[in-house]
Amino acid sequence: MSAASSTASSYASGVFEVPLLGDTIGENLDRTVRRFPGRDALVDLAAGRRWTYAEFAADVDALALGLMDLGIAKGDRVGIWAPNRAEWTLVQYATAKIGAILVTVNPAYRSHEVEYVLRQAGIRLLVAAERFKSSDYAGMIEEVAPRCPDLEFTVLLEGPQWSDLLERGRRGDPADLVRASAELSPDDPVNIQYTSGTTGFPKGATLSHHNILNNGFFVGELCHYTERDRVCIPVPFYHCFGMVMGNLACTSHGAAMVIPAQAFDPLATLAAVEAESCTSLYGVPTMFIAELAAPGFDAYDLSSLRTGIMAGSPCPVEVMKEVIDRMGMREVSICYGMTETSPVSTQTRADDSVERRVSTVGRVGPHLEVKVVDPQSGRTVRRGEPGELCTRGYSVMLGYWGEPERTAEAVDAARWMHTGDLAVMDEHGYLSITGRIKDMVIRGGENVYPREIEEFLHGHPDVLDVQVIGVPDTKYGEELMAWVRMREGAPPLTAAAVRAYCEGRLAHFKIPRYVHVVEEFPMTVTGKVRKVEMRETAARLLGLSS
Repeated sequence: MSAASSTASSYASGVFEVPLLGDTIGENLDRTVRRFPGRDALVDLAAGRRWTYAEFAADVDALALGLMDLGIAKGDRVGIWAPNRAEWTLVQYATAKIGAILVTVNPAYRSHEVEYVLRQAGIRLLVAAERFKSSDYAGMIEEVAPRCPDLEFTVLLEGPQWSDLLERGRRGDPADLVRASAELSPDDPVNIQYTSGTTGFPKGATLSHHNILNNGFFVGELCHYTERDRVCIPVPFYHCFGMVMGNLACTSHGAAMVIPAQAFDPLATLAAVEAESCTSLYGVPTMFIAELAAPGFDAYDLSSLRTGIMAGSPCPVEVMKEVIDRMGMREVSICYGMTETSPVSTQTRADDSVERRVSTVGRVGPHLEVKVVDPQSGRTVRRGEPGELCTRGYSVMLGYWGEPERTAEAVDAARWMHTGDLAVMDEHGYLSITGRIKDMVIRGGENVYPREIEEFLHGHPDVLDVQVIGVPDTKYGEELMAWVRMREGAPPLTAAAVRAYCEGRLAHFKIPRYVHVVEEFPMTVTGKVRKVEMRETAARLLGLSS
């Protein structure tokens, strides 16, 4: 596959020898089950349970028939509010089989947030864990249910409702499910995912079978998955990284889905790779950083690892090198995308050089188009020039659920999705993400991209991780502040020490004025750093106003 590069404009299309899939998620799963009935489909290590593809299909079909017995039908919204566990995956495929639209609810949500999603999506049935960590899901549901007129059924995974639902289905007629599945189209909506609400309420990206099945399949193709692969998935299912790049990439290739724990735990993840001989491991950069720094890391046998995916936020160069060298993930892939594009738009390839994999997010994905445009004029820029990354093709969402105006703001009349990310395309079609348009810092008239400074500071021997933000300044408009996590045993960095490290190596206007040492960054549940929250905290810490 190669990116089109016959012109000097920042445009590329993904030519690929394997055609798009034209079936529904249920049809695709059934095909895999016929091919590999006895191979492992799902391993839930925390629960000590495992399913072959034949066993997995039997439980998916039973759950689908159980939902139908309750009256759940094509187009109805079914919510899932739980951490990573086998039941989550069963609900994902059972709803797809009957054409219900799965609404994935962030496990970190509190009552006002889950109420918003229940009401905005019009959820009829909610499947939920009773509780997890500090979240009393059952209590919050009881609190908000009277204000959610569409909510008819609540099924708690630990309660009798769940086992009753499966028993109803096992007594059902499989012919009913065959008839229901035959009424579905690959273009039907099958999933609503709420994007992180950093400003205002989150938006529900509505995705079809065609969107997410093909995206999962082609991510797996570029990772060279076969039925012999075993993929360790510590990233949350509620997000595309888990349920699409993880689950659908596996089931479309006959590979095994391995759940190391209900929520990310570095030691549980390493133990899962060893115990299940995983060939692939997923994570956002902060997860890989935690695994590499875990006590006893060198004692784990990770020799089965061949590949994996690092995505979700920019990958520091030094972390990528360690993942290849110390974890043996020689074919590890970097993916770039967003919920609204199902999610992956670009990906590095197994035969890309380490330099390409640490400095770019790869090339355009199969059957997709990408371009880099001037944010003001909308014109495609020349290669090597920065601009906003846009993507088009099978992966672009149907729209934001019930919000046509917000859809039109993100997807233009020609069906280009505007990502809001700043990017540069090189002469070979490889893309580098230089930051978010809204994260760019303008200091004294100079445009400063935090990603560049973060990469530089990652080279400091005492720095484990770093994030750079802009904070208000009366003289320059904005000043730079570095939030730093220190390596174990290292003394806290001061602003003077950072300045000394940077002087003569970075332009003066790129040197952070402020340094804040922290144990952890404020994060979303998907592992993205919440820079909005960091800016708010910084303004309070420094006594600054906007």
